[in-house]
Amino acid sequence: MKLSARNQLKGKVTGVELGAVMANIKIEVSEPNVITAVITKESAENLGLKEGDDVAAIIKSTEVIIGK
Repeated sequence: MKLSARNQLKGKVTGVELGAVMANIKIEVSEPNVITAVITKESAENLGLKEGDDVAAIIKSTEVIIGK
């Protein structure tokens, strides 16, 4: 399956909880081992980012799409 989304976290379903309307799907992520973030130059400078820094990649999204 090809998608235009840059970051696709690949994994295996480890749990399925079905409710009346929604389903809670747990996915153990194994790939990718690199996430690409596109941020403003100002943000990169304010954070003082440089190679070798320890950081947290925080993904903000209102939805997660599952492909199979």
